[in-house]
Amino acid sequence: MKVLIVGSGGREHALAWKISQSPKVDKIYCAPGNAGIGQIAELVPIGAMEFDKLAAFAKENAVDLTVVGMDDPLVGGIVDVFEAQGLRIFGPRKNAAILEGSKAFSKDLMKKYNIPTAGYETFDSPEAALDYLENAQYPIVLKADGLALGKGVLICMTKEEAKAGVKTIMLDKQFGSAGNRLVVEEFMTGREVSVLSFCDGKTITTMTSAQDHKRAKDGDQGLNTGGMGTFSPSPFYTEEVDAFCRDYIYQPTVDAMAAEGRTFVGIIFFGLMLTDRGPKVLEYNARFGDPEAQVVLPRMKNDIVEVFEACIDGRLDEIDLQFEDNAAVCVVLASGGYPEHYEKGYEITGLDWFDGRDGYYVFHAGTKLADGKIVTNGGRVLGVTATGADLKQARANAYEAITHVDFRDKYCRSDIGKAIDEV
Repeated sequence: MKVLIVGSGGREHALAWKISQSPKVDKIYCAPGNAGIGQIAELVPIGAMEFDKLAAFAKENAVDLTVVGMDDPLVGGIVDVFEAQGLRIFGPRKNAAILEGSKAFSKDLMKKYNIPTAGYETFDSPEAALDYLENAQYPIVLKADGLALGKGVLICMTKEEAKAGVKTIMLDKQFGSAGNRLVVEEFMTGREVSVLSFCDGKTITTMTSAQDHKRAKDGDQGLNTGGMGTFSPSPFYTEEVDAFCRDYIYQPTVDAMAAEGRTFVGIIFFGLMLTDRGPKVLEYNARFGDPEAQVVLPRMKNDIVEVFEACIDGRLDEIDLQFEDNAAVCVVLASGGYPEHYEKGYEITGLDWFDGRDGYYVFHAGTKLADGKIVTNGGRVLGVTATGADLKQARANAYEAITHVDFRDKYCRSDIGKAIDEV
């Protein structure tokens, strides 16, 4: 088989690595890719939103399967474009990807089908939102309705902060058109857990759990980022929690989308809050998480291409999804100043340390090849993942591994997986 991956981050590198292990696959392309992906796949200089060019490339090169890693192309309708030309592609159609593309849509869906989530209101004008905030309970959560690279969420402790947040999202348009609508949500407390799942439109099969760390600095301080590190499995995701979520969240979500005429084929990422009143949905994503993919995929035993094909063909119920009885931790190495201002173009050294080392992985996020050297090319530069018999061993291995890689202004959180010690 020939496979095309769409995207350029750490998630896509993890996907390329996993796909390369399939005995079915003998050629991988990635558009546009990065320096790390370029060691596994042939990079194609086409942007992720250039749907017609990507489809033409897939046709010309007899690509058997396209896998979309990123949210923007899915929400934009890349799957519809490919399917219209008879091309096989893994991911939800545009009318299903709205599950991630609009927070207002997903909240309304949960309300209609009694899927547990935080109370909320939706606003199309800043005046109406400000009026509502006068008598709201604090803390409160503001969410830009559309895609905002995982950053369009503000937790506001006071009325003043919330009013400033409305200005940031709806008036200053800090997250662009994503802020044209605003969801104001009750603040929930508890452990956050991420659960990724495969869906074929009717059957849903969950992967192992994970937990992300969104804030830029230690102790969950600083600005929201795309993710500074993650671990898997979550010790807080118990069998009881899993049973509840299967009955009241996972299958009901797939059934609700089908009932709405929006059959969901692809990945649903469930962001959950384990509250004292039971698990509730924080958010849905319509693709693999980044950096969740970097800890979940190394633990997956199955041939991922077989799973993708089963989803597309509506026979996911035939797949016995299995994961190693181990743990994985990913620490993101970022450019100093991320997520605000940072420099690019610094040489990265020490990457060869990972060659041939079992259980150690370095997934490239913001890198490129320049004059034969791999250099930094983004805010999140690398995701260093290590496995271990348990979470503490995996964490120790990951932090050991990052000492072997270096670049100017290298920065990471020192407390990824701190929740492991609180079990």
